[in-house]
Amino acid sequence: MSTHSKYIFRCLQLAERAQGKTTPNPMVGSIIVCEGKIIGEGYHQFYGGAHAEVNAVAAVANRELLSKSTLYVSLEPCSHYGKTPPCTDLIIENHIPKVVVGILDPNPKVNGKGIEKLRNAGIEVIVGIEEEACRKLNRRFLTRIEKQRPYIILKWAQTADGFIDFERQNTDTEPLKISNGITKTLNHQLRTQEAAILVGTKTAFLDNPRLTVTKWTGKSPVRMFIDKNLVIPHSYNLFDNTIKTVIFNNRKGKFETQSHNIEFVKLDFLQNIIPQILDYLQKNKLESVIVEGGKQLLQSFIDQNLFDEVNIETSPQKISNGVQAPNFPKIKPCKTVFYGENRMDYFY
Repeated sequence: MSTHSKYIFRCLQLAERAQGKTTPNPMVGSIIVCEGKIIGEGYHQFYGGAHAEVNAVAAVANRELLSKSTLYVSLEPCSHYGKTPPCTDLIIENHIPKVVVGILDPNPKVNGKGIEKLRNAGIEVIVGIEEEACRKLNRRFLTRIEKQRPYIILKWAQTADGFIDFERQNTDTEPLKISNGITKTLNHQLRTQEAAILVGTKTAFLDNPRLTVTKWTGKSPVRMFIDKNLVIPHSYNLFDNTIKTVIFNNRKGKFETQSHNIEFVKLDFLQNIIPQILDYLQKNKLESVIVEGGKQLLQSFIDQNLFDEVNIETSPQKISNGVQAPNFPKIKPCKTVFYGENRMDYFY
């Protein structure tokens, strides 16, 4: 591994500490190296807070060393005024002679302008170090900017014979228990990392889910569910006002909202509603969504090729009859992990 790669990986380690805290901004880490020694480290800790480069410079005890140091950063330094001043100005003002950047920032406000500004100031800039790792860390941010839609995760749990639940018509029958203690905890960890979570009408009605985080430490995602005719009782957990909740329907709009945590969004159900939902997420800078079910909703995303990641949990149990799992192409998973007897297949 090259020296540049080693230091960019350190930047990524720092950036990852802010998982789920910087959205809709990217996670960024930065270090400052002088004569082979790291003299300052920093990362973008939360949305609206100081950028990674600012924190790295602030961590340097002897500022005189900056004029003979190299600044490493996982994402191109900004060159515009946002919630904070441009990081390029800070670098120039401190006479840092060399900057090594993981990847360019595709945000139209940046996108090469930061690199250009630094080079015009006589600073040596190297770009494109460990690009794949840098892109993976900020895949949600990059998807929102480059594809103009949120990063989409589809997930479900199924039996060994391919069923996700019993055939249920009402709430009297308990849902099929497939996940174990470990995978339930991992599911809650995932929720803390994503901006929103979406379920269909049947899942909302039959399961009465909370869709919150209780088995991990972190922020719960925005809850979303489809309820075309507004049939879900307001006594259900989804209406408990603890978390921002969005109801996609064809009767009520935003200005008929009942509380600050409940928002009705009117969709045109004569048209494909998936793009409409994604458009809402994009406009509200919710840069990722977990689609948890049921089968019809998951299949709609699969059929429209609208997903970036698929997580399938399979237990050894068999029930012979029930609600079949979504029809997903039989391809080799990118990663497989066993948690107890349950197998998790990850597709990216």
